[in-house]
Amino acid sequence: TPEQAARMKKLQEQEKRQKVEFRKRMELEVSQFIQATGEPRRRFQPMNKIERSILHDVAEVAGLTSFSFGDDEDSRYVMVFKKEFAPSDEELDAYRRGEEWDPARAEERRRLRELAAQQEEAELESGPAPPGPPNDYKDKYRHLIGSDAAKAAARTMEANKAYGCVPVANKRDTRSIEEAMNEIRAKKRLRQAEDE
Repeated sequence: TPEQAARMKKLQEQEKRQKVEFRKRMELEVSQFIQATGEPRRRFQPMNKIERSILHDVAEVAGLTSFSFGDDEDSRYVMVFKKEFAPSDEELDAYRRGEEWDPARAEERRRLRELAAQQEEAELESGPAPPGPPNDYKDKYRHLIGSDAAKAAARTMEANKAYGCVPVANKRDTRSIEEAMNEIRAKKRLRQAEDE
């Protein structure tokens, strides 16, 4: 109906106006952010997908780096970074986990990782560790199993001749693969001839 079409057009125009107003507001906020000297990054309030895409576009035009964070659609927000303060992978991972970025803690973690790597390298240089467990389990359970239980329980291992590669002497069917396949084909042809 014409009324519905008019109402739809009015809604679309209103939506378009809201997007334009939102973009202007974001452009103003982003330019304020660029002029703020002591602010390397700015976190915006959670917003919907369309608003986030507008903000990403505004940030890109302004020469800034922007990322969205947050798990569900209601809590996703945009963070804008000045190019000279572009975030490291560690910083981005922290935001993705929903944590605050703490450069001092990150530096401490990096130092600990370096220390662990140095220790590992030193262990590798000192030679391989002796194989096997550091202690003998029989000592741990001696009060339960006694000292000669393992020797009594051990059996001499014999290879199972019927397992794995079977010697020709043990084969019941001594035909080659080709002979067996030819026989199967001959039986098939015979069956087809009988059916006709």
